[in-house]
Amino acid sequence: MTDAPAKPHRVVIVGAGFGGLEAAFGLAGAPVEITLIDRRNHHLFQPLLYQVATASLATSEIAWPIRYLLRDRKEVTTLFATVIGIDAKDKRVLLEDGDAIPYDTLVLATGARHAYFGHDEWEPFAPGLKTLEDATTLRRRILVAFERAERENDPAKRAALLTFVIIGAGPTGVELAGTIAELAQDTLPPDFRNVDTHKARVVLIEAGPRVLAGFADDLSAYAQRSLESIGVEVILGQPVTECTADGVTYGDKRLDAKTIIWAAGVRASRAAEWLGAPADRAGRLKVNPDLTVPGHPDIFAVGDTVTIAAPDGSPVPGIAPAAKQEGRYVAQVIKARLNGSTLGPFRYKHAGSLAQIGKRKAVIDFGRFKLRGTIAWWIWGIAHIYFLIGLRNRLSVAISWLWIHARDQRAARLITQGSSKVVR
Repeated sequence: MTDAPAKPHRVVIVGAGFGGLEAAFGLAGAPVEITLIDRRNHHLFQPLLYQVATASLATSEIAWPIRYLLRDRKEVTTLFATVIGIDAKDKRVLLEDGDAIPYDTLVLATGARHAYFGHDEWEPFAPGLKTLEDATTLRRRILVAFERAERENDPAKRAALLTFVIIGAGPTGVELAGTIAELAQDTLPPDFRNVDTHKARVVLIEAGPRVLAGFADDLSAYAQRSLESIGVEVILGQPVTECTADGVTYGDKRLDAKTIIWAAGVRASRAAEWLGAPADRAGRLKVNPDLTVPGHPDIFAVGDTVTIAAPDGSPVPGIAPAAKQEGRYVAQVIKARLNGSTLGPFRYKHAGSLAQIGKRKAVIDFGRFKLRGTIAWWIWGIAHIYFLIGLRNRLSVAISWLWIHARDQRAARLITQGSSKVVR
């Protein structure tokens, strides 16, 4: 009588973002059986999501089917499903349809959602930008605002349609503000007959004292000057106190605007609630140095789902390179455990911070080494193209950017998700 072959170690990964996908890639060749669960069927290159929202890129240029990316990995099963909880006692992932997926090791890479600081009622009026659906919704709102302005005869109503408010001056807010301003100033003017798109107002409102607070002071100041040079109105030190369908209130001032975009904050997914685990104010799981959840050595968490300190004591930033490093590290830990060995704690290596301000301006902060202006813009572009998946996508994005750079034309100006009847 021969012994039955040992069953492969079951690894379940929830979320196919940067962290989850990197963990799956890192486990190649290990004696494991992987189940990757995501409520969407695609992996999204989120750093360029704002370019879909502002008609610079098409959705297919920054997203790829998960099954396609893992098609050669026979040990990986991809499930299109929504996770609603974790049964840590019986080691099962609970799905919305009532099914449950067993695991030996669980990796939570469930990302983050928008945070409205106790004002969730603002979300219908000020949508955020986290998914492809968000991006195409924002693109529609932005483009329809110009279309409605073309037909509007009332000066006050036309001004409100041509006013675009971005709340939050982090990288996403700055990039959105700069690109919308250039869309109005450079791309759209020849296309309209009754409205002067040069008169569009782009207003960036930040509760803090400066834009790009995570960057060095001099780069932050340069970014603000650059935004103002292309017509963006920057309002600092003024938290927004109200958002409605007709505009925003900040401080004691009211601003009529038909397009409002939220870029002020995020909240982690419900992973901490599922496990009853400690979390910070933003809902991020407080993990151990090896990225395991306290009290659950068989559960790892990575990316925007977690908070952990970098070597200098500051929190690891919620950016794609950090999530990729964490996913890669978790894969190494799992493989080490299967081999009967251990690995040291996770150590984040900061590769720098980048933000685009306009089509010819950007800032890069590598710590001691800083860049701004056109050179930084080219490096920013090359870095993002490098991290895209597939030669076709790299070529497509490069051609789109070169066309925008040379001709001020954005080919993805398509209004989808409805007819001409309504803006919202």
